[in-house]
Amino acid sequence: MIDLDSCDHGLFSAVHRSSGTDLGSCLQCRSCGNGCPFVEAMDFTPNQIIRMVQFGMASQVLESAAIWICVGCNTCAVNCPMAIDIPAVMDALRHLALERGAAVAEPDILEFHREVLNSIQRYGRTHKLEIMMRYKLKTLDLFSDVGVGLQMLKKRKLDLTPSRIGDIHHLDPVFKG
Repeated sequence: MIDLDSCDHGLFSAVHRSSGTDLGSCLQCRSCGNGCPFVEAMDFTPNQIIRMVQFGMASQVLESAAIWICVGCNTCAVNCPMAIDIPAVMDALRHLALERGAAVAEPDILEFHREVLNSIQRYGRTHKLEIMMRYKLKTLDLFSDVGVGLQMLKKRKLDLTPSRIGDIHHLDPVFKG
């Protein structure tokens, strides 16, 4: 249910301005969520986030776990028939959440993002099972998402072994600094 009195009518334009993405072209086809490797851990799918932005549901969007769980892998954007840059939208929403002092739904999310970057540095791409396992060990939250992990394994969204890019050293400049 949408409470029109609590809608933030400037949210849509703020996200559009910050991300450079026209969210009005979203068809709600759900291709973004169908391809997302982390959608099972999100409270809202990417298309639901876009719809909530369109309706000005600022508190629900800015306090959602989805904007923090998104790792910007671009799988959603590649699948989008309208070429919406969803990772840029999620990034804009994270910045807006921090600016507005919204409660961060995933307090240990920095550790999660570090594990994603470590995986990319090691393999040239993400190895989701290892990311999740390392994150769980660092946060000592070992069993809260076992059901989600098993569902992802069952749906073949988690590879047991990592795949590597051909010449990993091409990524060295990205990680220097």
